[in-house]
Amino acid sequence: IANRANADLFVSIHCNAHHSDAHGTETFVLGLHKSQANFEIAKKENQVIYLEDNYEESYGGFDPNSPESLIGLTLMQEEYLGQSIEVASFIQNNFTNQLNRNNRSVKQAGFLVLMSTYMPSVLIETGFLTNKSEGAYLNSQKGQSDMASAISKAIVDYYNSHGYSYTASEIIPQGKTKENIAVFEEKKLYDGVEFKVQIAASSKKLDTKPQNFKGLNSVSVISENGLYKYFYGSTPDYNQVLKLQAAAKNKGYETAFIVAFKNDIKVSLADILKTNAN
Repeated sequence: IANRANADLFVSIHCNAHHSDAHGTETFVLGLHKSQANFEIAKKENQVIYLEDNYEESYGGFDPNSPESLIGLTLMQEEYLGQSIEVASFIQNNFTNQLNRNNRSVKQAGFLVLMSTYMPSVLIETGFLTNKSEGAYLNSQKGQSDMASAISKAIVDYYNSHGYSYTASEIIPQGKTKENIAVFEEKKLYDGVEFKVQIAASSKKLDTKPQNFKGLNSVSVISENGLYKYFYGSTPDYNQVLKLQAAAKNKGYETAFIVAFKNDIKVSLADILKTNAN
């Protein structure tokens, strides 16, 4: 749903549970588990697929109990890891500094719910329903309002740190009308930078005509390290290149990723985005 909507951000909000008296908030980004504990958390969350009919077909043979299955999940989100960590950090900071919740930090784990999103993505654990005090807080109207406000403000803070000027009411529109979601279409330009979508690499040089690239126009090629690398589109607008990436993936280039160039030289995408944020 998020991919079809060309969403800018994916946020999955959960409540936690544990057999101990554990309490506190934690926000996850997709990645290889850094500890056995994180793997066990992801495994428990991912096992919900067993409740679905034909889950083997729906999830392409994914096995929640297999560490190897998680490796493939990280590849699609690799280009968005830095931004995902940024969003998660804003969320955790608000939980800790505004609401005085116990900070269980930003973590990486292989959550299936974050698989194949073409955007920065986070999974929030707002607290433990199994903790008597925290469970009561999360079940209360005040607790739910506090947590929702902290999350929405974190999203506002994240976007404003990248040069936007949003308010909470604009980030979370009350109705799905063109008027109140148009704010998301604001151009996000990077001076002197061109973003392109890499769709393929080959040892053989191909003509860049559309019929060789599933109908895609505006394909360019460069030679690098003995390979010809093919790119779709070119724009200084980061929001626009995200749409180009989604279009390439819809054409079947499922591993398409964004590359940044400055003065015709490939540069680190993460560094460009970080520099703009600073």
